Amino acid sequence: MADDKKKDKSAKAPAKPKAEKAEKPAKADGAAKAAGKGGPVTVGRPTGPKARPRLAKFYDDTVRPALIEKFQYGSPMQAPRLVKIVLNMGVGDALQDQKLMDAAMNELGQITGQKPAMRRAKKAISNFKLRAGVPIGCMVTLRGARMFEFYDRLINVALPRIRDFRGINPRSFDGRGNYSVGLSEQIIFPEINYDKVGKVRGMDVTIVTTAKTDEEGRELLRLMHMPFRVR
Repeated sequence: MADDKKKDKSAKAPAKPKAEKAEKPAKADGAAKAAGKGGPVTVGRPTGPKARPRLAKFYDDTVRPALIEKFQYGSPMQAPRLVKIVLNMGVGDALQDQKLMDAAMNELGQITGQKPAMRRAKKAISNFKLRAGVPIGCMVTLRGARMFEFYDRLINVALPRIRDFRGINPRSFDGRGNYSVGLSEQIIFPEINYDKVGKVRGMDVTIVTTAKTDEEGRELLRLMHMPFRVR
């Protein structure tokens, strides 16, 4: 009888590792089914291509080759490109009412999709009753994907909404390939609800490029569909 019990125990003992081996593939099969059904993938990082703004792709595919062909650059890295776009909104009337500064920062944030930085006076001016350190404006610096997305909305949506728009001045360069344009109303951007605007105010938009001359910067923006005024 004792020998029979030993034989029974030895026969049941190998069953444990088999059960453990069966559990592992069962988990893998479950993960595969979840992935097949569109479930969340928890292992590793997504390997798909990251979405790029359409103007960024347009620059790589069309604008850069055209610049290289026209100016005969020795390297593709010499071709001018957009570096950043800076928006600056002056809020001088915030000296009397701080709520105007909050409203301006909120509107600039809606336009750019980025939190603005408050700008303060660097020196005191007694004639304007201005003290050093008092908030007088706000600004936003856009780079990368947000820069291309804002540029796309600026040239295709905002500028055409200006009354009697016939193009912008093609000579507003600073001598080093950077372009600046002044906008008199923030309501030209569709993100701004006109009914909720307390005061119409303008802003300055500066497009910074790597161009070394105004001619190169002008050609870059022209190829990027900037609506320059025809002379």
